[in-house]
Amino acid sequence: MFKEGQIISQDLLWEVTKVIKVKDISKIYENGKIEVEAVKGVSFEIDEGELVSIMGPSGSGKSTLMHILGCLDKATSGYYSLNKQDISKATEKELAEIRNKDVGFVFQQFNLLGRSTVLHNVEMPLIYSGMSKKERIERSKDLLVKVGLGHRMDHYPNEISGGQKQRVAVARALANNPSLILADEPTGNLDTKTGEEIMDLLQKLNDQGHTIILVTHEDNIAAYAERTIKLVDGRIKEDVPA
Repeated sequence: MFKEGQIISQDLLWEVTKVIKVKDISKIYENGKIEVEAVKGVSFEIDEGELVSIMGPSGSGKSTLMHILGCLDKATSGYYSLNKQDISKATEKELAEIRNKDVGFVFQQFNLLGRSTVLHNVEMPLIYSGMSKKERIERSKDLLVKVGLGHRMDHYPNEISGGQKQRVAVARALANNPSLILADEPTGNLDTKTGEEIMDLLQKLNDQGHTIILVTHEDNIAAYAERTIKLVDGRIKEDVPA
């Protein structure tokens, strides 16, 4: 806690506000005797509360980078820290805990449990985090109201629209109040109008202070971000403000 009148050095301020630090990370996949370097010496930082898009054509390395940032995979070399945790040295068990606690995922395919209600889908991360049943139901209901689905809690995924499914996914991503929301092509399965509604929702969450990374190949989606990182052949070609 900083005291009134205390002078904060630039280095300390940098430490306090960074959610992500990536330094010279590379990812190499082995296919028999052939090595494929999907990400090549990538470095960047993301501040708390930023909305950043990561763009690139097919084969650019953006999906691999997304997996690394989301702790779904580890870099072959380099340094990655999320919310001051050194992900580079994390075990598989630690990665699973970090994914549940610190990262909220929004996928193109929604990834909802078809046999579970909308409410139970949002509950799932809270079950793994050990929250009591009463608390997790209350929080899940609050989140569904927040994304405009308070009237759909007892419905099943096959009973709601694509846009509503993505709203459920957003509510689920927020469940554990993560340090980072990672949205992978969040409008890819939606029509233009519904996609705009989902992006408006994500923008509103960012305005409320949530740190969000959009992984996309669409210029109109990337335009919602205040900064765009463009990848080509596994390297950063541009890192520019909107």
